[in-house]
Amino acid sequence: MQIAPKPVRVHWRRKAQGASILPLARPLPGVPNAVTGRAAPGVMYSARTRVHSEAVLRSFCAFHLEEGTGPIMNPFPAGRDRRRPPGTGRSFRVTSGGRYRPSVPTRLPRRIPDGRFNELFAALKYNRDRALLAFWVSNGARTEELLTSRQRDPLPGDQLLGVIRKGTRAYQQLPSSPDTFVWLRLYQEESWRAGTPRDPAAPLWWTLRRPFRPLNYHAARAMLNRANTLLEANWTLHDLRHTAAYRMAREPKLALTDVQWVLGHAHLTTTQIYVPAGRDEIIEAVRAHHLRQERLARIPAVPAAGYRPQALNDLFGGSL
Repeated sequence: MQIAPKPVRVHWRRKAQGASILPLARPLPGVPNAVTGRAAPGVMYSARTRVHSEAVLRSFCAFHLEEGTGPIMNPFPAGRDRRRPPGTGRSFRVTSGGRYRPSVPTRLPRRIPDGRFNELFAALKYNRDRALLAFWVSNGARTEELLTSRQRDPLPGDQLLGVIRKGTRAYQQLPSSPDTFVWLRLYQEESWRAGTPRDPAAPLWWTLRRPFRPLNYHAARAMLNRANTLLEANWTLHDLRHTAAYRMAREPKLALTDVQWVLGHAHLTTTQIYVPAGRDEIIEAVRAHHLRQERLARIPAVPAAGYRPQALNDLFGGSL
């Protein structure tokens, strides 16, 4: 994965039409987007993708090694910290990371600024899409988690929406903003009139066209990509979760442990990455600092009360 480029995948519609295997026109790799400032994906695998793949393969081989159904030794061993205490022999401490795990650069949360989010929301055509974006940016649920909700899960009176958590598969009710349930009700009325099932145990989110099917991740991503095309942007669904986490973590009256519970983080250190200011806020703060310094430089210095310019002349006998 470090030396091989990513394979070119062709959409199933283009395959059915017998089109060329060449992909559609895409932004050049590494060129920042004019709207989001984020560079387009490159032709090589990123460091985060390689780290994830290494962790999955190491856990997979470790499981089969313990069960006796795999290799004699794990080809992806855990990392070791070299320690040689005085007066003892050579010793190692096994760490949680992999020995061949690449280093990942630290980056700020990928939040959507408020102005850009308003543009993205206005580019949506259907109430279903507006309800989805409102929930994602309100309760910080992961994309797959929000799509697990059933029609019995929204509780508008309590402003709660039930989802199935990723990993633990536990059911959790997430607090959401009041406007999300307004968009949800508009979508539900349209969906029921169109013929989708009206059953408390039925899925909450459906496709807009017949034959009606429960909405999946790929259809939700296609919805966002259509809005990105209008705005010439490259926002992702996970950016909505980052935006919700950033807004809650930066709220001074909201405890960070409460934000951790809403986001479903196992460790508080994961939630803390959303506490520092984002790139846009840092730039605006520094610009405001320079503007204040410029205004202060234009203000003439005011002498202290009781200061007399003739005092120095009197002290030195009028020689100044």
